[in-house]
Amino acid sequence: MSIRVRFAPSPTGPLHMGGVRTALYNYLFARKHGGKFLLRIEDTDQKRFVPGAELYIMEALQWCGIEWDEGPDKSGPHEPYRQSERKEIYRDFARQLIDSGKAYYAFDTPEELEEMRSRLEKERKGNPQYDSQSRLTMNNSLTLSEIEVREKLAAKTPYVIRIKTPADEEVVVNDIIRGRVSVNSNLLDDKVLFKSDGLPTYHLANVVDDFLMKITHVIRGEEWLPSAPLHVLLYRYLGWEKEMPQFAHLPLLLKPDGKGKLSKRDGDKMGFPVFPLEWKDPSSGEISTGYRESGYLPEAFVNLLALLGWNPGTEQEMFSMEELIAAFSLERVGKSGARFDPEKAKWFNHQHLQNKPIQEVTVELLKVLSEKGVNIDIHMVEKIVPLLRERVNFVHELQEEAAFAFKAPSDYDQKFAKKKWKAETPGLMKALAEKLQKADAFNLTGLEAVLNTFMEENEIGAGKIMPGLRLSLVGAGSGPDVKEIMVLLGKDEVIRRINQAIDSLPVTD
Repeated sequence: MSIRVRFAPSPTGPLHMGGVRTALYNYLFARKHGGKFLLRIEDTDQKRFVPGAELYIMEALQWCGIEWDEGPDKSGPHEPYRQSERKEIYRDFARQLIDSGKAYYAFDTPEELEEMRSRLEKERKGNPQYDSQSRLTMNNSLTLSEIEVREKLAAKTPYVIRIKTPADEEVVVNDIIRGRVSVNSNLLDDKVLFKSDGLPTYHLANVVDDFLMKITHVIRGEEWLPSAPLHVLLYRYLGWEKEMPQFAHLPLLLKPDGKGKLSKRDGDKMGFPVFPLEWKDPSSGEISTGYRESGYLPEAFVNLLALLGWNPGTEQEMFSMEELIAAFSLERVGKSGARFDPEKAKWFNHQHLQNKPIQEVTVELLKVLSEKGVNIDIHMVEKIVPLLRERVNFVHELQEEAAFAFKAPSDYDQKFAKKKWKAETPGLMKALAEKLQKADAFNLTGLEAVLNTFMEENEIGAGKIMPGLRLSLVGAGSGPDVKEIMVLLGKDEVIRRINQAIDSLPVTD
């Protein structure tokens, strides 16, 4: 069997990180088994359609390195891959269901539907829904005569097509992750399959498309599990039971406290993104930040998402895309919700940043510096990256950590200076500068020798000279190793900064 899976988002807004995880698991599964991964845009809900959302979805997946084999922008044997361009296909199958007695026309007005729900709530007869019991009291082709139905259709009376759910039957869904799930049909309602606007609902369209596109496995979020019995019925009613794909319903992504589904509101409240890319709402103009714009590496974002719900069965946490493909299996996806930890997300980015080739990080840092209007020699940047990247989680933080490399300090940490810049410090600094001026080798080994000799000659410890030297070079009491800073800046700049600090800093007793 040739594996074929699909990711089928609706262009109703930005792609949530949970949606990206669904796409990722589909992609990993397909690549693991040498199959095909399809991107299908399910845009039948025209009322909720958001301009720009489809392009956003595609750009987000591409940023993550999730490439599809067939889709709206890639021709394939089952195109088109936008549901809005497949309307007539769904109409034909809706008619097939009507003709076979598995679906029916419903002409109910909004007022009649509301009256039905109110009545059932008062009578407390189960769920107030349109189902195998309540449909017999409604305005549909099951309660009207054939002549009345034909007259309504001829008069173009608005209608929807509903599935005819069987009464009191156990509908079984076999799920790769959750095992056997059985639901009594009395709990199901007669879902609308075809709307009055001439478009199918998700339920009909996704089943028809999955069949026609030869999808072998439907890997989707847990929120679709309640709809799975309906989809099983549709496969049966359309005569496709043997071709029905295997289902795998993924666990939810949970808030950091583990209580409830992760939402944009959680991200806004706690200061982390929930979308892969920045999103500007076309109606309100509201901007929501993305992982890309926050400085996350795509490989780190993919790594953290993969482990939110899937366990490789080992202690390994760091994965490349190739390693994820080799290790992934649906059998190791859990049933329980996966709690998102923003700090762990930063940890993943830190780890991937350390493993990234120096040249690639250099290129990214040069972009950041250019955006900030900082002009600096590429060779200097190549030296900054290995010196500082262990101290940061994001490339943009390198610019902040390396500020001393671009410009001599104009302000000094007064609290630190008060503790460390003593009466004898300027004299020691002046003598050290003279010693450094005569140094033959301005490298780590040479500087080690100069500093040790200087301390021996003046009978002082490192605590008397190193804090003042660091303050002179970076303006603060923290940073990388002082000798590495000196090598980075070079002899002339080091001496210039020492003399500037002598002139600028007041001494303390």
